[in-house]
Amino acid sequence: MKKTRKYNIRNLEELHATVASLKAEYTMQEDALLSDTKVYFRQFTLGGFIKKYATPSAFLKMDDKLNLSSSLMSYILPFIMNTTLFRGSGFLTKTLVGLASNKVGKTLDAEHLSAIFNSVKSWFTGSKKKKESTEVDYGIPPDSESY
Repeated sequence: MKKTRKYNIRNLEELHATVASLKAEYTMQEDALLSDTKVYFRQFTLGGFIKKYATPSAFLKMDDKLNLSSSLMSYILPFIMNTTLFRGSGFLTKTLVGLASNKVGKTLDAEHLSAIFNSVKSWFTGSKKKKESTEVDYGIPPDSESY
């Protein structure tokens, strides 16, 4: 339904003032609609999806419900094992390795995978310890005369 407004306009100045106020109201409503539309469409962009769903906490919550990482690992781990480590093996060996790695893959979840990744990463990065200096400190300041 169209809302009708009744204006009590008596002269030309009141008419111009009413037109100016209606134009100002129109531009304010237009700006509000544009900003609301931009916010609405921004949530459906790739960046909006990444901000909402690709955080580590969201992945862990989603993984707890759907168990994505374990189902994915149950398919990927046998393939990786058979194509890398057991490449020249026979059919029976590859079948047994596939079944065993399938069972192991089902037990892995996101927390186990991140712990494994961190431990493998620590092997390659290593811990950098500071080397102790060979100078012996006798407590004598370097500026003293007895030094």
